Amino acid sequence: MYAVIETGGKQYRVSPGDRVLVEKLPGDAGEKVTFDRVLLVVDNDDVLIGHPVVEGAQVEGTIVRQTRGRKIIVFKYRPKKRYRRKQGHRQYYTEVLVDRIVKPASAGSEA
Repeated sequence: MYAVIETGGKQYRVSPGDRVLVEKLPGDAGEKVTFDRVLLVVDNDDVLIGHPVVEGAQVEGTIVRQTRGRKIIVFKYRPKKRYRRKQGHRQYYTEVLVDRIVKPASAGSEA
């Protein structure tokens, strides 16, 4: 069983037991988080496709840690104009452990 969720403007394919790095979410390690924007749920031969989301479907998870990505260097340069700008950036991420995928009540029970 797996689902496709949307969070932080990006889409992720998740299954129970997966660890996913998503854009920073509020909360501390050990807290529960629920993703309501579920675009697709696949359970063996049962496929539920949302328009745009699957109504009643949820993905529940636990925050493992709050972390930051690797440093990205942004360098702007204009030749022959003595223009140089160097800037660094580290994106904030939240690591989430997917606990379970809840299917809508009309499509059966949860996984």
